[in-house]
Amino acid sequence: MRLATYERAGHVRAGVVSEAGIHALSAEVTVLDLVRAGLPAAHEAGQEALASPAVPLDDVRLLPPLEPPSVRDFVAFEEHVEGMVAPGPVPPEWYEAPTFYFTNPAALVGAHDDVPVPPGSTLFDFELEVAAVVGSEGIFGYTIFNDWSARDLQRREMKVNLGPAKGKDSATTLGPWLVTADELESYRDADGFLALDMRVSVNSVEVGHDRLSNMGWPFEELVAYAARGTRVRPGDVFGSGTCGNGGCLAELWGRGGTHAPLKPGDEVEMTVEGIGTIRNTVVAGETLPPVRPARPRQS
Repeated sequence: MRLATYERAGHVRAGVVSEAGIHALSAEVTVLDLVRAGLPAAHEAGQEALASPAVPLDDVRLLPPLEPPSVRDFVAFEEHVEGMVAPGPVPPEWYEAPTFYFTNPAALVGAHDDVPVPPGSTLFDFELEVAAVVGSEGIFGYTIFNDWSARDLQRREMKVNLGPAKGKDSATTLGPWLVTADELESYRDADGFLALDMRVSVNSVEVGHDRLSNMGWPFEELVAYAARGTRVRPGDVFGSGTCGNGGCLAELWGRGGTHAPLKPGDEVEMTVEGIGTIRNTVVAGETLPPVRPARPRQS
């Protein structure tokens, strides 16, 4: 089942997506409500919605599928790490345990929304990922996750041994919908990974292609690690981290590639097998004054 949140004629609703279009759920029900209720209750509500007339997808604006309490993003693809640290080796600490950071749940954008370049950035980048959404009893479903990145801002702030922060928090695309976990079980391989084909193109030219099963850990282990000594809640989003083989431009740059950073007018399209396609256009961002440097400590 594919659950979506959409806007039509100024009204925001949750619905179930079929070949015919999108079928509205009850007016008071959100996708987050269904995630909290669990898969059986969500399927029951979805079947009721499918009995109602469908609205064509072309007549709605797809919003992020849900409003999550938190968003964590891991770095679970070894090949991606190799490209980011090239020509050096992958840090041995990467193999010891999954690593993640928290990003901004208030900066999520929809599957076809425009994405502004962050203020002050000239090295804007995409990141092809899949995200798992946790339910009341394990993983509820999956969606595509584009972790837009201002590489110049990210590089500066991480030299302070903290972050990423402003290099990452301007926009994250989630979409086009949330596919319930049962729909993707047929893709699971013998080691417990989802063998989904992942592709990204810029202006209709493919620049990256990988499989989700190339993660170092399956999502279940990422969630279990995140929960150690703390709490995760239904609706929390867990990004896989960027896939390898051109999952982002910075990885290509690390391997000697010359692809230009994203600029206004560029269209980034991502397709993940079994989930769908998202397509965002980069637009000019705000022009803001420079950041004031810190005052040095007075002796």
